[in-house]
Amino acid sequence: QVQRLESGGGSVQAGGSLRLSCAASGYTYRITWFRQGPGKEREGVAGIYTGDGSPFFVDSVKGRFTISQDNSKNTVYLQMNNLEPEDTAMYYCAATQRLDGDWRDDRMYPYWGQGTQVTVSS
Repeated sequence: QVQRLESGGGSVQAGGSLRLSCAASGYTYRITWFRQGPGKEREGVAGIYTGDGSPFFVDSVKGRFTISQDNSKNTVYLQMNNLEPEDTAMYYCAATQRLDGDWRDDRMYPYWGQGTQVTVSS
């Protein structure tokens, strides 16, 4: 059984930074952060292939967000810089043992954390 646990959410002003953590148990091939803002559909934000550490991002966060992993701690980090009010959402860490398919398709991920809230004020 693969379990995910997120932490690190909070409230910041626009332009601020937050770092989200996803602590993992069990082995997975791809870990992705999704978010769901008020009145919006859930969307893939960023992720990482745990085998080689290759990251991927949605266009709206490129240049602002980075993702990394610490294998010794089984933890993936999402560093969010220059946050915008549009980044306000509940952020979820998701994992899969699949490498195929569209990383933004949440149906590809059987393992989910409980979510952590990020609020960015203008």
